[in-house]
Amino acid sequence: MSDVGIGLAGIGLLFLLLAMRVPIGMALVSVSFGGIWYLLGWKVAWSSLGLIPYQFAANWVLSSVPVFLLMGFVCYHAQLTQGLFRAARVWMSGIPGGLAIAAVFGSAGFAAVTGSSIACSAAMGRIAVPEMMRHRYDAQLATGTVAAAGTIGALIPPSILMILYGVIAQVAVTKLFLGGLVAGLLTALGYILVILIRVKLNPALAPRVREDVPFSEKLDALRDTWPVLAIMLGVFGGLFGGLFTPTEAGAVGAFLSCVVAFAKGTFTWKMFRTAAQETLVTTSALLIIGIGASLLSRFLALSGAGDWISTVVIEIGADPYMLLLAVTIMYLILGMFLEPLGMMLLTMPIVLPIIDAAGFSLIWFGVLLTKFLEIGMITPPIGMNVFVIKGVVGNLVTTSQIFRGIMWFLVADLVLVLVMVLFPGIIMYLPDMS
Repeated sequence: MSDVGIGLAGIGLLFLLLAMRVPIGMALVSVSFGGIWYLLGWKVAWSSLGLIPYQFAANWVLSSVPVFLLMGFVCYHAQLTQGLFRAARVWMSGIPGGLAIAAVFGSAGFAAVTGSSIACSAAMGRIAVPEMMRHRYDAQLATGTVAAAGTIGALIPPSILMILYGVIAQVAVTKLFLGGLVAGLLTALGYILVILIRVKLNPALAPRVREDVPFSEKLDALRDTWPVLAIMLGVFGGLFGGLFTPTEAGAVGAFLSCVVAFAKGTFTWKMFRTAAQETLVTTSALLIIGIGASLLSRFLALSGAGDWISTVVIEIGADPYMLLLAVTIMYLILGMFLEPLGMMLLTMPIVLPIIDAAGFSLIWFGVLLTKFLEIGMITPPIGMNVFVIKGVVGNLVTTSQIFRGIMWFLVADLVLVLVMVLFPGIIMYLPDMS
């Protein structure tokens, strides 16, 4: 068997292991290590296993991952974002579908301090879904809105997916954050339009909440947003103002989240220990998968399979838009079965050289890739956000009802992907200015 054939066989074996439910980190490491051993012998394989993990983990930008994770977990456990939904609810109460729109705004604000789609869905699910159900909102609209809005969590910075992409693709994380900010805001706008259109067509989906809220109460509700605003100002003001590196911004955010939680009276040592433990576990899992992806890149490079795939795909899809269509279809299909991080790190060694050779901006593609990954969070049969919402609402709503509820939002996501492909300047406007 030729070297390229060995590389392709390794890719096939990798997908077989994933189909057998082998953890993705272990599958990546074992296939890559075994492939290098078969190609060049055990000494080179062991040398790669000793060198590549260090090269990956020693990247300075990667140190921003645990501090951003800690910031998000502290904000989540200290319930610093509850005021966001209350403020949005008070100000949006007179608009058709106002509570659902408030859930979208709340999710966008929560995303700015967590960077996690699942955490965003879980937090807003506990806060927003019971409120909508109490006001007799359609169950599919209520749960579908929150499940879909949770996907904003990985688009609006800080985004763990974008940090890891920046490390592997060797592009500026700050530029990715700026592009992700635009994509996140466009996603929120698209979801709001979906809610307004659906409620306009069928007002029974969201009975109008008749609340004559005094202006003084509206101002009081805005004051409840100060915890998130303080953290956002400290992190993003310094990061985009050029005062902090991404790692320093994460450290400042983690410190500010603890200070704000203490000032708000929700900080406890038990909460902090829980947040710290979750940070360690999540960071460890990310590192193992990232190391496995780096080993896979080395294996594909040594076998020549990566270059062979790139050449074949570019020759077949000479039209750049046909190439993007193929990539889009691939990610939409994989998103139905794989979780976002594993899917990204699994495919980047193959997809990145193709995108780079085709002349596309790696910053723009990083934002587009993140959008693909987040669409996978709500597509059946393994839409993780859907199951998070199901865990929150219990037996009030069936899983199939939640999946039906996200379909309109899924259409909005596909329209936004089309806009991002046809008009890349929209996403690149802020990164190009920085």
